[in-house]
Amino acid sequence: MTNQSTMDKLIEMHMTPMADTFRIQIKDPSMKEVPFEDRFGMIVDAEYTARKNNRLKRLIRNADFEQPEASVAAIDYGHNRKINRTLVERLASCEYITEYRNIFITGATGCGKTYLACAFGMEACKRYYTVRYVRVPDLLLDLQAARTGGRFREALKKYINPTLLILDEWLLMKVTEQDSQSLLELIHKRRKHASTIFCSQYRESEWYAKLGGKDNPLTDAIMDRISFDSYKIPIESLDPDKDLSMREVYGLDPSKAQ
Repeated sequence: MTNQSTMDKLIEMHMTPMADTFRIQIKDPSMKEVPFEDRFGMIVDAEYTARKNNRLKRLIRNADFEQPEASVAAIDYGHNRKINRTLVERLASCEYITEYRNIFITGATGCGKTYLACAFGMEACKRYYTVRYVRVPDLLLDLQAARTGGRFREALKKYINPTLLILDEWLLMKVTEQDSQSLLELIHKRRKHASTIFCSQYRESEWYAKLGGKDNPLTDAIMDRISFDSYKIPIESLDPDKDLSMREVYGLDPSKAQ
């Protein structure tokens, strides 16, 4: 069997990194002094690394992050904001995912909630967890259309299955009775099986009323399922008179502030 034939077969089996590494070894005279086991290990390592990198890229692409450039290492703890850095760094380990616990990120518009949530999502992707980011208004519209079209269960699975679900703009808009039913179904299915990050400009203490309070029989059921044992990260202003959104701080489009 010729070397070219071997490389062609590797490429046909979608093992191009192995073929490329093999080709490099053949052209490098110094490789003749390297034991076969070591050379073979290098070839396997090249394929393994490439596959892991490709898997990570797919996870990030499928997550559909609002801010895919977000990074825990780049979080700004200054600019008139109070954030629990110790808790953020602890949660970056993704321990909360193995515990099936949720995270609440609250704060005013433009304080950096979305960036922080996406940074947590990126860390989850790096550990090869499936992640999905979605704005709650978009989620509810999707589920409403699916319910009308008889595809509700199928559509719901898109949001049940990810190991980590990021719900941005949580309770930003008025929730209807049907919306409450959809949210309860989603939250119930994910409870004790997956983790969810809730991003809201409203304090947790305001969520009960935003869900309809005592007038909505599902309010208690929803709050009970998401509040228990959740991590809370309020992003607070140190001086309201000096408030600037993070997009203003960095000269970005203020219309996209989260």
